Amino acid sequence: MRAAALAAAIGCAFLVSGCEQSSESAPPDAPATSSTEVPVGKGFDFYVLALSWSPSYCEAEGEDANQQQCRAQRPYAFVVHGLWPQFERGYPEDCVTSDPKVANETIRGLYDVMPSSGLIRHEWKRHGACAGLSQDDYFRVLRAAREKVQIPELFRRLDDYLTVAPREAEAAFLNANGGLPAEGIAVTCDKRYLREVRICMTKDLQFRPCPEIDRRECRLDKAVMPPVRGS
Repeated sequence: MRAAALAAAIGCAFLVSGCEQSSESAPPDAPATSSTEVPVGKGFDFYVLALSWSPSYCEAEGEDANQQQCRAQRPYAFVVHGLWPQFERGYPEDCVTSDPKVANETIRGLYDVMPSSGLIRHEWKRHGACAGLSQDDYFRVLRAAREKVQIPELFRRLDDYLTVAPREAEAAFLNANGGLPAEGIAVTCDKRYLREVRICMTKDLQFRPCPEIDRRECRLDKAVMPPVRGS
């Protein structure tokens, strides 16, 4: 049945009309944010929104995986790994900031999109501090970027293992997100698992091409997506 659902979802990617897109674009407890309200960063060229398939991370990393994420009762599917400032070639990292710590209140407010306190702190220190924004504004932009992306219905929750061609997963995201160019997305994998979907955006969160990111896409014919855990 999953295979049939995948075929139907992917088939829509190649039709001009005839397939409805779902209105569910973000976690239900995430507030709507207009792109006109998004603070504009400085000192870089564009963003990469990295969406990680949480069950792949947990299964691939095993005992080394973050236990807050992988033993949680929340049914994490695609989660935000990070929002990364990028140059056209390369990227800034570990930038100096006057606000290195992330408050517990801020962390608790992000758990619906980012699955662990350690990840949130790491992403701010490694990438967020390079966006030329205050910490509060950076996390506002991160949430707004997540809300910009429609997750294809098939990938909102899996109850069993799914073997999928990475190009088919990419096609499903392209179909679900009008205006997203084929060179503006990359599906990544390891030797077995589909790991991430990386989507490129301008500083005001419009989709844009990014050939350097696109070239790093998964080269496997098929990749595994483990089922979502939790209730």
